[in-house]
Amino acid sequence: MSLLQRRYPSATGPALSTSASGAMTTDNVPPHNAADDAYGLFIGILFAAMGISLLARGGMITGGIAGMALLGSLISGYAPAPLVPLINIPFILFSCCAMGKTFGLKSALVSVAIGVAVSAISHSLEVSSIDNGFAAIAGGTFLGMGILCLARHNASMGGTSALTLWIQRRYGINAGKTQLAFDLLLFCMAAAWLPLAKTLWSALGTLAMNAMLIAWHKPGRYRG
Repeated sequence: MSLLQRRYPSATGPALSTSASGAMTTDNVPPHNAADDAYGLFIGILFAAMGISLLARGGMITGGIAGMALLGSLISGYAPAPLVPLINIPFILFSCCAMGKTFGLKSALVSVAIGVAVSAISHSLEVSSIDNGFAAIAGGTFLGMGILCLARHNASMGGTSALTLWIQRRYGINAGKTQLAFDLLLFCMAAAWLPLAKTLWSALGTLAMNAMLIAWHKPGRYRG
């Protein structure tokens, strides 16, 4: 008997079952309540903000909405901060239509909260120097964990992460692999404006981020 089965016993059958395709299902697992969601979103926001802060301190870009905003800043000359909500608008609208209004609203609030959290971290944590490898691996891992926490509680940072989660739910294609494809395209475009060394370290951080999703965000394994 698994830990999940021991924690959520059911009189009608086991908590975990196997579908005809071999995928695990969690039909008898109770859904997250409001307190679960609130705490899960808080943890996701904290992890994501810490990851972004580490990558930024290392002078690196990343994938997803943050990477698109930075690339837009490099091309247009505008500061990346106002570009984040502007670029996110079509993705949030897509989230509301394809993933539900609750998911879209949560994602919009999360994107604002992450911006506030990144600002708070910059005032609360002073890092005089940071190794490029540590910034890339730790920053990418923190960011990936944050995205994973948000997905478990029906939210995302917006940007392409919402699209990748929809593709996984609709077609069963792993969200991490799809996100990696989007990020590779982004980095190919960014390479025209970034120094090679910064591009390579940023790519390592993005690989670390997507490795979290590839390893842990699998259909049917968890609820959320």
